[in-house]
This record gives sequence, C-alpha cells and structure tokens, in this order.
Amino acid sequence: MRVIRISFFVVLALVLMLLAAANREPVTVSLLPAQFARFTGGTWSLTMPAFVALFLAMVFGVLVGLVWEWLREARLRAESNRRAQNLAQLQREVGDLRRTHAAPRDEVLAILDEPSHQPATPAAAATTLPAPR
Repeated sequence: MRVIRISFFVVLALVLMLLAAANREPVTVSLLPAQFARFTGGTWSLTMPAFVALFLAMVFGVLVGLVWEWLREARLRAESNRRAQNLAQLQREVGDLRRTHAAPRDEVLAILDEPSHQPATPAAAATTLPAPR
C-alpha cells in the first residue's frame, strides 16, 4: 500500500511540474470587474504566472470543500458526542451497580433478600397430628 501511495504522489508531482512548465505566461487575475473600479478606489488585480493562479484556485477549492464538509458534518459530530456521553454515563452506572452488589452484605439482610425456593405445602400435609374432628 505504501508503494502505491508513493508512486501516486510521484506521478502527481510530475504532472504538476509539467503543468507549471507549460503555463509560465503571466496572467492578470482581477478580484472585481473593471466597472466596479470607480466604486472601490482602484482595480484589485494581481499579475502572476498562469500555473500559480491555477494552483491557487485548486487550493482554494480544496479549502472551501473542507470547510463545507466540516459544517455539514457538525450535526453528526454533535450526535456522536451525545451518544458517547450517554455511553460513559451508562458504564459508570453499571460499575456502581457491580460494586454495590459485590460488596460484603450483612448476614441477616442476605437471608431476608434470598427468595425461598421451597414449594408451599398445604397445612394438612405439613402436620403429623391427627385431623381435627
């Protein structure tokens, strides 16, 4: 996998260098149309090689995409944080219950808490006295 990644970056670097070598002519990039120059107090423009303008446009597009996705996924991150807090609270409650039930208990309370597993017997069968007349 590492070889594929390195080879991809080498090919990408070669393509970008060829693109830069082929587009060295200067271009003027204006922020606003020329009609707005009298309102803004001048022309906001910059002259640079064409490949620099192209690279800046690509970087700007990547940054806008990253911010867009970060904002779009904010709801999912909030839901994930809420569920993580809920899970942590439930784990604390389970730990408290385990400590409570594993703690040493008073013998009398332990006897009272134990359910009786003996079936109930009728009163006549439990006694050895003769039946009342």
